[in-house]
Amino acid sequence: MNYKLSLVTLLLLNTLNASMDHSNSNENNTSKERSNEFSEDPETKALELKERKLSLNNTLKEEALKSKHAALLTKLQELKWEKELLSEEFALKELETKTSNYEVKVKYEKEIEALEYLARVETINDERANAKIEKEKQERELEISKLKSQIEVFENTKIREKYVNSKPVYLENPLTKENKLVISDRRISINGTIRKSMADEITKKINYFNNKDKKQPIFMVIDRSPGGSALAGYMILKAMKGSEAPIYVVLRGYAASMAAIIVTLADKSFAYAHSTILHHQPLSVAYGNLTEQEEQLKRLESWWIEFGGATADKMGITLDEFKAAMYKNSSNGDWQELAVNAQKLKWVNHIVDTIVDTSVLEEPKKKEPKKRSLLSLSNFEETVNEKGASVVYLPRLSPSDSYFLHNPSGYYQFR
Repeated sequence: MNYKLSLVTLLLLNTLNASMDHSNSNENNTSKERSNEFSEDPETKALELKERKLSLNNTLKEEALKSKHAALLTKLQELKWEKELLSEEFALKELETKTSNYEVKVKYEKEIEALEYLARVETINDERANAKIEKEKQERELEISKLKSQIEVFENTKIREKYVNSKPVYLENPLTKENKLVISDRRISINGTIRKSMADEITKKINYFNNKDKKQPIFMVIDRSPGGSALAGYMILKAMKGSEAPIYVVLRGYAASMAAIIVTLADKSFAYAHSTILHHQPLSVAYGNLTEQEEQLKRLESWWIEFGGATADKMGITLDEFKAAMYKNSSNGDWQELAVNAQKLKWVNHIVDTIVDTSVLEEPKKKEPKKRSLLSLSNFEETVNEKGASVVYLPRLSPSDSYFLHNPSGYYQFR
């Protein structure tokens, strides 16, 4: 808008100047013409005077006009100066605004730069702190690793200490001149009540040891057994008889009933002098009517003939003599002898002073006491009857089976 005003003002000034120059030129020409004509006649002179008067009026008007033009020019000049002043002020304001904006920008840039610097410092500090933490973590992990390694070494040492740094001893003739019996790891344990599951396991082990080596002896070690199922004992005796590898039955504690029959009927048997062997007639509980009970009695007699007859044959006496001797030694028919005396009766072959078991290569584990439960009915485990007494309930056997079990105190009971 100011720019357009300046152009209009300049055009107006140029027009006024051109007009004034044209008037001055006309006035000079007119004066010359009048001076030439004034001297000619009065009338002309009067006209010239009138003309000069008009000329003076025109001059006055022109002067007035010039004065007016001068005022306009002055006003225009003032306006021009005001414009320039306003332009200068505007430029100054703009410069101040730019300067202010620049200062604000510089201020903000400095603040941002300071914040970025602080952020970099914080980042460096964080990196140093993280590096320190990582170093401490690695040191702790190294320490933990060392401790774990020490614990592992300690535990491995403890585990190694549980094992013997030797191997089982295998002798084709395990009875030494010092009357010491050396047992290898070809070993089968018979402890507790003899039952079908035990007979199955013993039969498998006898077959396994035979398949591995038919010359080295197999040891069946009895610590304590009151006897058990006649059928299970029969299976064990048949597996022993079918073994090509020699089977040594070793009694270290107590063998009664079916367990005593296994010791006595073995081809080779060994025992400590004060181990106990007990023979008696088979035990049974009859169920059903009279005819069924008579049938059970016949089966019981057949077991007695099978085992009692074989034992009597080894002793060199008849079955009736064996039965009579039982009741002669005990009113209840439980014929019990120490092994040193049982040897004379041919119930055991050898009395040994020492038994060395080289199969024990690991420290024996402590057995935790078993909790009594209803499962004891089928697992031959000890439980408590309704009177509060500790008992073992015997499961019913198959119709063809009977118990060869020593039970003087009624510890083994039937339901």
